[in-house]
Amino acid sequence: MSQIQLLGRRVELLPMDRHFEEISVALYCEVDRDPVYRVHSYSQKVGTAERLSFIRDAMAVLGDLEGSGDAQLRFSCGHPHEVAVKRVFLEACKLETGADLTARPSETLDKKSGLTMIVQPDDDGIYKVAATGDGKNADRRMKVVAGGLAKLGEMEAVDDTSVRFPCGARHDALVGLLLVRAPNVRAILREDEAQASRGVLAAPSQQN
Repeated sequence: MSQIQLLGRRVELLPMDRHFEEISVALYCEVDRDPVYRVHSYSQKVGTAERLSFIRDAMAVLGDLEGSGDAQLRFSCGHPHEVAVKRVFLEACKLETGADLTARPSETLDKKSGLTMIVQPDDDGIYKVAATGDGKNADRRMKVVAGGLAKLGEMEAVDDTSVRFPCGARHDALVGLLLVRAPNVRAILREDEAQASRGVLAAPSQQN
């Protein structure tokens, strides 16, 4: 069986890691039931293993994933949350190795309105978007942010300003990470598409 088959299905690709030798790094899903994820690169460059280890650690903190043995990652709820985990992977790859790792807060400044957007969870796993500050168009922007969360995290709409994950569990760190991008979700998705078109994951014989 080839190494690619052993890795499972590729779910996301970073063509060039700007923080380490411009190697290509990918995220694989090893099983689809109670799925586990693995960060991998074919690069043989010195320091690659340490870089991959940092990305895994960053994903665990930013997305509230847990280790499941042999350098694997999974969500404690057992749901794949595949759309959301792609974002966690890409955000983790944006950090330099050795950077301080802390979960993102549950609020962010919405530059378009000047308002601070806050996500408030309840015990049923529902996340309500609220706004504070002296900005404008609060109702409209709260709906935009809720829609952005739904798209980036494949969450379900409860009402115009409330969303939840399909598993019903709380993933507060994950929501904090998604919230930063939610007010400008269209631009973020265009950026992802442009990045994905810059290259492919090279086979071992093509990397030094």
